[in-house]
Parts: sequence; C-alpha cells; structure tokens
Amino acid sequence: MGEPLEIRTGEFARARLKANSEMTVDNSGLIHGGFTFGLADYAAMIAVNEPYVVLASARVRFTRPVRVGEELMAEARVIQVEGRKRNVEVKVSSSSNVVFHGEFMCAVLEGHVLEGASDNLDKER
Repeated sequence: MGEPLEIRTGEFARARLKANSEMTVDNSGLIHGGFTFGLADYAAMIAVNEPYVVLASARVRFTRPVRVGEELMAEARVIQVEGRKRNVEVKVSSSSNVVFHGEFMCAVLEGHVLEGASDNLDKER
C-alpha cells in the first residue's frame, strides 16, 4: 500500500513505497503496474481523507517502468471539489523521474460502500 508521509486533509498527501522482489512481473525485475497504481490510489484517498471516500474513476498514464529497489513517491493534490466529488491529481516519481500520472475522481459517500451507500455513486458521476 505505501507509507503516508504527509497528509493535509482535503488538499494534499504524499506517500512512498519501496519496490521489492515480491512485486515483480518477471525475472528482469520489472514491477507490476498495479503496485504503482495502488500507491497513487492510496495517496489520492488520504489526500481527500474522508471516512467514506471511494475511487469512482481514473484517467492515468504510466510513463516509465519501475524496477526492484526503486523507491516510489506519490504526491496527490485535490484540484476540484464539487458536492461530494473530489478530483485529485496524482504524480508518482522514482528519483526525479515521473513514472505515473493521472487524475482520480473520488466520491465521498454518506455511509459505508458495503452498506448500500454505493447506490448513489452513479448519480454523482
């Protein structure tokens, strides 16, 4: 998931993840993109930092592969608030190289997603 480093509720978050051998796709040391995406999603969620926030959609781009041993740093910034919607811009870097960027549309639900609150999710999109 990652380690939170900074959280400014409703504004910004930063989290990091060290890529290890359990995350590899093959013998070359390539890290599965799902780990990079997961770190970005986590950063977006902690930037919003509401009890019932869920990811509704994402537009993302992977810009460089990640290898075992790299430390990934995700920075998420809430760029728009509209009702219960939160648009969050996320960038993931390794050293000074951007490896992933995207925009996440998050929804703040009235209750837990497993207790019927997701019924309103389509209305928010």
